[in-house]
Amino acid sequence: MVPAIVENSSDAPPYQAIRVRNEAVASQSPSASQGGIYLPVAEKPIRRILQVVYPGSWPYGWQLHSPPRTKRKLLQSSSSLPYSPMNVAYNGKTCILFRAKKLAIRYKNHTFVDLTEKAFGPNAPVDTKGSVCSKDKATLSLRFGDVEDLRALAIRLQMSNIFYESAGQNWFTLDSVHIHYNWTQEATFNATEVYAPSTYSYHCQHVSSLQKYDTLLIPSSHSDSSANWHITFTDFQIQAFNVQSNKFASASDCATFFTPAILMGLITSLILLLVLAYALHMVVHLKHIDRYEEHKTTVYFPRCPEPEFTDKNSL
Repeated sequence: MVPAIVENSSDAPPYQAIRVRNEAVASQSPSASQGGIYLPVAEKPIRRILQVVYPGSWPYGWQLHSPPRTKRKLLQSSSSLPYSPMNVAYNGKTCILFRAKKLAIRYKNHTFVDLTEKAFGPNAPVDTKGSVCSKDKATLSLRFGDVEDLRALAIRLQMSNIFYESAGQNWFTLDSVHIHYNWTQEATFNATEVYAPSTYSYHCQHVSSLQKYDTLLIPSSHSDSSANWHITFTDFQIQAFNVQSNKFASASDCATFFTPAILMGLITSLILLLVLAYALHMVVHLKHIDRYEEHKTTVYFPRCPEPEFTDKNSL
């Protein structure tokens, strides 16, 4: 048997383990001398001995399935992580938090221009110095400069904070979205359906001018250039008032109650209820036979005439 030294290790893997160091084998194998072999405490003693005696292979085809050296981590790559929120400060205080998984615009039938990296990337060139915040109004200004054929491209989001007596609290709304381009041109979209309590953030999977996304952004006029533009925010989240600790508050989602899955479930339930109601109706109106009549058959036997016996005396 080869002697082995079992010692505690402070730099062991995250799970509770002990380190088995084989001095004799370590002199032969450089990789084994760098830190020994880690084994969970729960391993049986016989397996520890076998691993010391046979560090490279197991006798008679035996195998030991030990935990991997590295633990699996969620979201290991930075590419899978979402972009961090855009933090806009005014007078030294954070007043607007904004993020989107994707921001794209399109003019007429041209291809969509993706502005996501320019707005949220680690080296995003977007300029937010034109943003303004007050108690009742907030403006998020995103200046991108020259993008492809567009000159001085900028997007502005106008928001309001209004107290509603019926609700007994303040609600903030996204009033409009403006696209400025070529220095003097502008396209305006109304967004009256984007709102949330002022103590919450607003979240929606799609805030877009496209009909397939419920058209939350409506062109202000079909006579100007607004009708020629399309803008889409994917995984949109914004908070313009009552920002605490530079973090989003609980989100008020735009998802409606009647999603396609819920609507199909309601229709299926309605059909089943109709079938059940018809079945109950048929059962209730069944005619029960209160008494059973016995149908007796009458059998007629012909009556034979009595035979006439002659009197022998008369003969």
